[in-house]
Amino acid sequence: MANENQIDLPLAGIRVLDLSRILAGPYCTMILGDQGAEVIKIERPGTGDDTRTWGPPFAGGESAYYLCANRNKKSVVVDLKKDQGRELIYELVKVSDVLIENFTPGLMKRLRLDYDTIRGINPRLVYASITAYGPDGPYRDRPGYDMVLSAVGGLMYITGEPQGNPCKVGVAITDVLTGVYASGAITSALLWRERSGRGQHLDISLLDAQVSGLANIASNYLVAEQEAVRWGTAHESIVPYQVFNTKDRPIAIAVANQKLWVNFCKVTGKKEWLDDPRFESNPKRVENRDILIPLIDELFALKTCDEWIELLVNVSIPCGPVNNMAHLFADPQVRHRNMIADVPHPTIGTLRLVGVPIKYSDTPGSIRRHPPLLGEHTDEVLSEVLGLSEDRIAELKSENVIVQR
Repeated sequence: MANENQIDLPLAGIRVLDLSRILAGPYCTMILGDQGAEVIKIERPGTGDDTRTWGPPFAGGESAYYLCANRNKKSVVVDLKKDQGRELIYELVKVSDVLIENFTPGLMKRLRLDYDTIRGINPRLVYASITAYGPDGPYRDRPGYDMVLSAVGGLMYITGEPQGNPCKVGVAITDVLTGVYASGAITSALLWRERSGRGQHLDISLLDAQVSGLANIASNYLVAEQEAVRWGTAHESIVPYQVFNTKDRPIAIAVANQKLWVNFCKVTGKKEWLDDPRFESNPKRVENRDILIPLIDELFALKTCDEWIELLVNVSIPCGPVNNMAHLFADPQVRHRNMIADVPHPTIGTLRLVGVPIKYSDTPGSIRRHPPLLGEHTDEVLSEVLGLSEDRIAELKSENVIVQR
């Protein structure tokens, strides 16, 4: 774990006031924290972030779900429903650069923590709001979670086997995508603040992020009114480009151009396919996929996944095993890329987390803090950041405005 006081990180010196919970917001602030921002996670008394109870599995009293998105943060427990609790947030706003929240539209206004109020306290603050559908429009007041938004946003419709039912992606990818968008938007707003001297309000919704994430599928419809269909692991316009079963476990291959097709036929011993008019070009292979794919199925069943990978990699054909988690985290490339991090933790001992994904040449991101225990840093933040005395902190505790673990 890197030194907490490391100052050569991209966002060193930026303080983020994180009022978000569950995944999209915390994932965003984790990215900012990895890049050096000081992230102060404000949690409600008693339960804290919802994901603290989303298990099993648990380790040291913490859920694996919570642990995945909350490293490099300090936890402060404040009751936002009390006037003194809100006053503490106002004081933190004065010395922060970013505030991020993902409450339902209207709640922050009722708490007097909305952008108009906060802007009056610190006009340089970047205030990011993450909602399900946006702060206005016919769906404004609808609650939303990742799975529902993946359905409404079109992702579920295109996921699954061709003759099967719509299927959700195996991870909350709409939340993750929204968190990544939000982190980029915040850093862009901070850059603009350097030029203008002003903060601004960022309106980020899961629906907008998911619609944007449809990429070429959305473009196919908008440009040519081509309705999307489910293809399983296959590709609608490239063949062969999908998963096949081998003698032991599945393999993914991507024969994405004619040169790769020639290499594929040669290395698999199927040179006769090169002279077959049904397979002579990618459009022909797409047209005749129902003939070609069963032939490749039969072919791949003759060898193990590793045997096929050795052959295909030697002629530069993109391919790889369909890894489960055990295979993934034993993979030599994953380990070489430092995508497993061992982090000291006060109740777990050594906590294993996914590593930092972005590699900076001069300012590498780092894991400097374990995912915090609920309220672990309440006293630290109020005394060191706000300068409150021990007596004042004790008084706030006695009135149940704040909680220190």
